[in-house]
Amino acid sequence: MRHAFGSRAAICHSSPAYREAAAAITTRLAERYAGHPALAMWHVHNEYGVPVSACFCDNCAAHFRRWLRARYGSVEAVNDAWGTTFWGLRYGSLDEIDPPRLTPTAGNPAQQLDYRRFADDTMRENFRMERDILHRHAPGVPVTTNFMTALSQCDTVDYWAWGREVDLVTNDHYLMTDGRRTHVNLAMAADLTRSVAGGGPWLLLEHSTSGVSWQPRNPAKRPGEMARNSLAHVARGSEGAMFFQWRQSRKGAEKFHSAMLPHAGTDSRVWREVVRLGADIGSLAPLNGTRTVADAAMVWDWQSWWAQSLEWRPSEDHDARERADSFYEALYDGHLTVDFAHPEADLSAYPLVVVPALYLATAEAGRNLRAYVEKGGTLVVSYFSGIVDEHDAVHPGAHPGVLRDVLGLTVEEWSPLGEGESVRITGPGQTPLTADVWTEFVVPRGAETVWTYADGPAAGGPAVTRHGLGRGTAWYVSTRLGPGALDTVLAGACEDAGIAPRTGIPRDEVVRRSGESGDYLFAVNHTEHDAKVPLQAPGTELLGGERAAGQLTVPAGAVRVVRLDA
Repeated sequence: MRHAFGSRAAICHSSPAYREAAAAITTRLAERYAGHPALAMWHVHNEYGVPVSACFCDNCAAHFRRWLRARYGSVEAVNDAWGTTFWGLRYGSLDEIDPPRLTPTAGNPAQQLDYRRFADDTMRENFRMERDILHRHAPGVPVTTNFMTALSQCDTVDYWAWGREVDLVTNDHYLMTDGRRTHVNLAMAADLTRSVAGGGPWLLLEHSTSGVSWQPRNPAKRPGEMARNSLAHVARGSEGAMFFQWRQSRKGAEKFHSAMLPHAGTDSRVWREVVRLGADIGSLAPLNGTRTVADAAMVWDWQSWWAQSLEWRPSEDHDARERADSFYEALYDGHLTVDFAHPEADLSAYPLVVVPALYLATAEAGRNLRAYVEKGGTLVVSYFSGIVDEHDAVHPGAHPGVLRDVLGLTVEEWSPLGEGESVRITGPGQTPLTADVWTEFVVPRGAETVWTYADGPAAGGPAVTRHGLGRGTAWYVSTRLGPGALDTVLAGACEDAGIAPRTGIPRDEVVRRSGESGDYLFAVNHTEHDAKVPLQAPGTELLGGERAAGQLTVPAGAVRVVRLDA
């Protein structure tokens, strides 16, 4: 169906006319402003992939065929990669291939996966075109575009690839009012953005001073919440905190979206909190050049998420993003700061690596995770991981494919549970844990059984296993565990990793940044009660200037930043 004029971002990124117009506008702006003394950075486009990433018109069809020719070289290679012999879907030439348009039943999953890659690549082509124009006219001035790494807000962009194209990684983040602990989702998005930036500096380019306008329910932020949101991003690596929007609009679709200058004007709580935040950010200048210190890593791959989200998977209740949220929240509540990593990235710096969902795992990813464990790392893998290759083809042999050896087991079958069904698993201490959504028939091939299914389809079989390999260990969780149960299993993995329990810290956010200027402790209290945070060394609290030693008092809803003495 064709989108009509009247909204925003209704773009065909393959359109020659669009590309020509975008290049012309960018060139005119660059010619006018390249020498302006106030120019600090160029910002190209806005939130690529939101709300439109893929188009399916004839321009896209022709562009997709060119993309396939560059990627595969021949129609025979495409047929092989897509498995088109099944259902008699073979192509005689690349000219016969169209975008994956409406089909009577499930379409070819490998074609759909490649089209997602194509759409993402095409948006990136256009960004590079505009970036290069700006680089030619204003050498040395950085160029960026605003990401949306929160996993609930944009699922069409591979930010690992995009992070290599911008001069500075920037991100937009808006709180989701869908029942989750919003500050945990914020921390996760900030950690993911920092990881896309390779651990280096990044910038929160957009967030809201108060409520937004596009969710089913849009509550105002409570007093102090905007400052907590902002400084939590700074704790996790951002070099500042910027907003959409400056002045609240009187007209248009976002007239109820909050702003720095609200409809109420300067005699308002929002304005006063913005002014106070500006002063607080200024007092944190000593943090320049420091980096957030991580304790563990989480493997995440957007392309695996795309593949798992296609039709005809074993259970629609298994959601890769939900597993990532749950594993992250368990680590967050254990006061472990998390870096995210591509499955083929170097993981040697981390004592603990968690894989919440990696349905698509390349052979190289399998070798990488095995080498990580053999060299002494502790790996935790959740179910339905390692199943297919980059073309969505099932790896030869038993599941879990390229992860069989590192986990020391095979999975003969999986048996998803019905809606509302649950199972119990028993293990150390014999206190049963409850699980739902998914079970598997696991056969140990060197792994030891730690927790066992007490009932359900796989009753009596392994539910959670542990495999010693080389100098490290690999854990496998074959069912969906809820928050408390997941905490219990991860505690065993943390013990293997040599990560001591973080006791004596209240249930709030404690993060460190470190660099040549010193070590800094951020304590963010999201509760309605004052908290006491232990300090490893005395120091100076930067927002208020007072000295702190032994323990730090963080008032309800407040943020404290301590520069620790050497």
